Amino acid sequence: MSVSPRDSAKKRAERVRRRLKAVSGGRPRLSVFRSSKNIYAQIIDDQRGVTLAAASSLEAEVEKGSDKAAAAKVGAMVAKRALDKGCKDVVFDRGGYIYHGRVKALAEAAREAGLNF
Repeated sequence: MSVSPRDSAKKRAERVRRRLKAVSGGRPRLSVFRSSKNIYAQIIDDQRGVTLAAASSLEAEVEKGSDKAAAAKVGAMVAKRALDKGCKDVVFDRGGYIYHGRVKALAEAAREAGLNF
C-alpha cells in the first residue's frame, strides 16, 4: 500500500510534534499554521491541554492577507498576548513547514516582541 504525500507529511508533523513535547521541558509551544490565504499562531500548554494565546491574520488589527508583513504582525500580536499571560519561554513548532518566508517572519517578529525560543 502506497502512502500519499499528504499522509507522509502528516506523519512527519506528528513525529516532530511528539519530539518537541519530549524536549520542551514543560515549556508551552508556539504552533504555526499557514493556509494559502491566512496565517495562524497559538501558544499551547500541552501539560494542561489549553491554549494560552492565539492570533491570526483574520483579526481586525492585521490587514488580511498571506504576505510576510501580515505574518510579522501576527507574530508580534501572539507574543504580546503570551507575555501578558506570563509566558515568556516557548518551543517553536513550525508544524512541518520549512523555516522560510511567512513562517520565518512570524518567528522573528515573536522573538523581537520578547518571546524566547
